[in-house]
Amino acid sequence: MSEAEGSLRLDLWLYRTRFFKTRTLATAFAAKGKVRISRFGAVRRAKNGAAHVQADDVLTFAQKQRITMIKVLAMPERRGPATEAGQCYEPVEEKHV
Repeated sequence: MSEAEGSLRLDLWLYRTRFFKTRTLATAFAAKGKVRISRFGAVRRAKNGAAHVQADDVLTFAQKQRITMIKVLAMPERRGPATEAGQCYEPVEEKHV
């Protein structure tokens, strides 16, 4: 259960949480630089699927013509059912000033 306590590759996390049907699709998406990872207020763009994701990171990316912004809550150990995957993140609403 070391993955659940530490970090996980971005492509693997996106695949296991069911944002993509295959890990290959998740890796290709991340390689295009379309995922932003926000950690402790610092925002960086993931350059490939090997970028690591940790609990409390905020991921922002466009998918199916909408912007998805989620907070990472846990590292899934496997690609399980959607209900299990949904417990690993929560949607984030942007605050307008």
